[in-house]
Amino acid sequence: MFKIVKTFLFALMGGSVTLIAQPHPGYWQQHVDYAMDIAMDVETFQYSGTQKLIYTNNSPDTLNRVFYHLYFNAFQPGSEMDIRLQTIQDGDSRMLADGKSRIASLQPNEIGYLHAKSLTQDGIVVEHNEEGTILVVDLAQPILPGKSSTFNMTFEGQVPVQIRRSGRNSKEGIALSMSQWYPKMVEYDVEGWHPNPYIAREFHGVWGDFDVKITIDKEYTIGGTGYLQNPQEIGHGYESPDTKVKTKGKTLTWHFKAPKVHDFMWGADPEYVHDIVEMENGPKLHFFYKDKPEILENWKNLQQKTAQAMEFFTKNVGPYPYDQFSVVQGGDGGMEYPMSTLITGERQFGSLVGVMVHEMGHSWFQQVVATNEAKYEWMDEGFTVFISSLCMNQIMEQGLDNPFERSYTGYYALVKSGKEHPQTTHADRYDLNFAYGISAYSKGAIFLSQLGYIIGQDKLMESLQKFYSDFKFTHPLPNDFKRTAEKVSGVQLDWYLTDWTQTTNTIDYAIKAVEAEGNSTKIVLERIGLMPMPLDILLVSNDGTQETLYIPLRMMRGEKDNPFPDLKRTVLKDWPWAYPTYEFVIDKPLETIQGISVDPSQLMADVDRSNNLWQSN
Repeated sequence: MFKIVKTFLFALMGGSVTLIAQPHPGYWQQHVDYAMDIAMDVETFQYSGTQKLIYTNNSPDTLNRVFYHLYFNAFQPGSEMDIRLQTIQDGDSRMLADGKSRIASLQPNEIGYLHAKSLTQDGIVVEHNEEGTILVVDLAQPILPGKSSTFNMTFEGQVPVQIRRSGRNSKEGIALSMSQWYPKMVEYDVEGWHPNPYIAREFHGVWGDFDVKITIDKEYTIGGTGYLQNPQEIGHGYESPDTKVKTKGKTLTWHFKAPKVHDFMWGADPEYVHDIVEMENGPKLHFFYKDKPEILENWKNLQQKTAQAMEFFTKNVGPYPYDQFSVVQGGDGGMEYPMSTLITGERQFGSLVGVMVHEMGHSWFQQVVATNEAKYEWMDEGFTVFISSLCMNQIMEQGLDNPFERSYTGYYALVKSGKEHPQTTHADRYDLNFAYGISAYSKGAIFLSQLGYIIGQDKLMESLQKFYSDFKFTHPLPNDFKRTAEKVSGVQLDWYLTDWTQTTNTIDYAIKAVEAEGNSTKIVLERIGLMPMPLDILLVSNDGTQETLYIPLRMMRGEKDNPFPDLKRTVLKDWPWAYPTYEFVIDKPLETIQGISVDPSQLMADVDRSNNLWQSN
């Protein structure tokens, strides 16, 4: 076997592209200003609150209705989430007990609920109807383009037993994981309203500013989204070191503000340790975790890795735009939120770092570049897997030639299973959780790693940075990233976005024949799969000399730079995708060639690599 050249030129850029965000012409997005004040009863896990929401209609449309998410209503027997869990073939193990839905067996004091008790629009009572996890509101008066309207609501809720993401009394003993806890305005964008029922997947939210007051038992420490406004009154590790905090009564009212976010999460527990790491050129890092000896060392060591990850993402994607990031023990795995994450904490150290890195990576691709996770889940998950894999390879010194090998392995397993859906499938409509997971995470990451194969690794990283810079604090669509990469690389990529995300077409190229033709050699290649690609070909001679050949795909209307700068490269004529075969002649006798390989980098997701290699006998 001759040695195949592998190169992964993921340029860890020396700085970030510093451009002012300029979404495409005509772009608009709605805006919300929340002011909420809630009181939590830690004995019953019930809470009540008020919400003032100023909604600004920046769309060109007149709105006669609005919708709110009431996520906690999913955690009730007979809910859509419960029925989906009972009917899908491979239910989420976190939501099952003995193979049965945990939601189905919840008692009245264990369920979740969130109800609007009263609602007015600009002081006028409005009709509203609760439909599962969606509140439908018929407006008292239309909201005209460019106008704002103020909604005032009183609401009450009950925190469900921890089943999925949010909840109370998790397996690790966390009292409150408070995500999806408030009536949240549904997003209205260029694609219309998105009143998706909460069934299992993730979110889409309106950009805005949050002002949140939480009254809770004074023994509880809170960490999550936002900046605490009254640290000297609260204490719990937020106060200045030389300050003595004296509290009266049984409760404290915590006051947080969070500008330019699309959600608000908090975790609370009476046994949280609260550590702070001040980064020299970065945000303040907060850590909230249980005071348990068995996890203490891991959580202390996690703090340096968190700072390293923050530096990595800032350097390779773009500046982190907030002044704090909180790593909060809670939830049922790992989930990203603005300025924060909920992660389970009783893990091996490598796993603890891995879940932190992935969720922190979402701070760039979902919490700042906020794609619709219900419709384009492969963007936020895939982009995050891509950058977090690079991050883990560096900060954990993994030394992997291909940091994305697991993603490729997962994708090949999905193709082999015959259960693949196009990535345009709505996140709730996948037949199997397995198919959703591989499509969103693995195939989503390959979208980028393979794009680096197509346009070059330096152009890929430049595209990623420019996309982040141009579309931060917006809701971009897949086409926005494609156009960014086209502008950076100078090649056409519509074929790539179409085939990879809108179909289940696969890539399969083969070396069909290698034949002597006088003192030259004829090579015949075959495209077996429906998805076309440009090709890198490695040629190894008997004397060990290596060189590469490059076959551009005609539809690209351009070509990448040489990815193997130490090797001679010959650029051949374009391959029009409709032609199933392609042949060329090289000026070398057949007997001098040791081997030929298609895609020596193995970044092309070829589903059958057995036919990519030819060797002399």
